[in-house]
Amino acid sequence: QEQVVESGGGLVEAGGSLRLSCVASPRSLSLHDMAWFRQAPGKEREFVARINMISGSTNYADSVKGRFTIDKDSAEDTVFLDMKTLKPGGTAIYYCIAKPIIGREYWGQGTQVTVSS
Repeated sequence: QEQVVESGGGLVEAGGSLRLSCVASPRSLSLHDMAWFRQAPGKEREFVARINMISGSTNYADSVKGRFTIDKDSAEDTVFLDMKTLKPGGTAIYYCIAKPIIGREYWGQGTQVTVSS
């Protein structure tokens, strides 16, 4: 059964850092992309970052460029989101998405990130 599991969320002070992880399974998914989205309280879900699991190319939302880095371990179908200089506006549930080469994408349950001011 396909599964996407995030971890690493928590409470951090503004200006601090967190590293999120996401593992997709099973390995037979043959992933093309993995990405992070987030949803802040009372707001719509928004794109954060994406990485191509084959080429390693990345793209980011303007709001996180220069502060967040998405990286991968293709051998383990795992992606990471290094978040630095976090702002209170970064408080949200962060969701990981796995998109296979063929077929629909899969979403995780999310991990809560709370940035205190």
